[in-house]
Amino acid sequence: TGSHNPADNNGFKIALGKATIYGDEIQAIAEIMEQGRRIDGKGSARVYDIMPEYIDDIVSRIHRCDRRLTVVIDPGNGVGGPAAMAVCNALGMDVHGICLEPDGNFPNHHPDPTTVEGLAMLRAEVLSRGADLGIGLDGDADRIGVIDARGDTVYGDIITAILAADILKDRPGEKIIGEVKCSKVFFDEVEKAGGIAIMGKVGHSLMKARLLQEKAVLAGEMSGHIFFKDRWYGFDDAVYSAARLIEVLSAKEKPQAVFDNMPRVKNTPEIRIDCPDEIKFQVTEKFKVQAKSVYEDIVDIDGVRFSKGDAWGLVRPSNTQPVIVLRFEARNSEALDAIRADTLQRIDEMIKRPA
Repeated sequence: TGSHNPADNNGFKIALGKATIYGDEIQAIAEIMEQGRRIDGKGSARVYDIMPEYIDDIVSRIHRCDRRLTVVIDPGNGVGGPAAMAVCNALGMDVHGICLEPDGNFPNHHPDPTTVEGLAMLRAEVLSRGADLGIGLDGDADRIGVIDARGDTVYGDIITAILAADILKDRPGEKIIGEVKCSKVFFDEVEKAGGIAIMGKVGHSLMKARLLQEKAVLAGEMSGHIFFKDRWYGFDDAVYSAARLIEVLSAKEKPQAVFDNMPRVKNTPEIRIDCPDEIKFQVTEKFKVQAKSVYEDIVDIDGVRFSKGDAWGLVRPSNTQPVIVLRFEARNSEALDAIRADTLQRIDEMIKRPA
């Protein structure tokens, strides 16, 4: 896991049964590893091909696909390509793939479906084929990014809002969880569709735990992690998320209308500002103090989310890298540029003079 990081900076995703491990527990495991405290013993191993059962399980949970869509898959040479292709074929789609061969050196592009670079080849293929949908996966296939038929990027928060509206038709009043990076459109559309929108912290383990705590049916992150408790097990799987999105689009006479009907706003992708681990939390706290005197609606459950009129911004220290993550959104380009420029100037000054 950790495929959004450079290829030589990787990690293990650790679970205890069906529970996730984070915070103090994962720090304790790190300490055990650093100290080399190992237990010797004997065990056994066997090789078992789970792929046929996995594909059958996903396909069995898709109710119907009314139209044959043209779909392009780009796993970025991560592990998800073969499964995604097989599922789309089994659902009756006209499916085409690029960068399919798993290769941890990522020879074509880095497998990050939230960046312009990570989606460039997929966008080009969707437009050249006149496809209905492009599906981008990250390296370990738990995050999804989408290119629509117009070549526009659809981030995880908007994908989650679309999926939430479909679920809420049959299950009104259910809780849907987003996080601090999610578009205001996400929260507005969930409420409009009859759901209860909840804002949580960023992070795979935290979102999964919050999903269970709130007894929610769906949770999603802007980064493309989407967790289903509706017809699924409660964890994030980009191949399953792709199948559910295909189900929604194939039910429409004009699939692109699903994306076109979402409110249009101006926003940025994640902006990552290099900041040493030693000061990134200090810089965020210092910004929060300033933000309280300049901006409105301060939310500090995970970094600092703040707003001014219809525009909002986010400043939060990354959990996994020596960076501060920013995101901005507004109704128009002028308001977006203003809140972004002001924040970037403040953060730059604080990194240079953190004390």
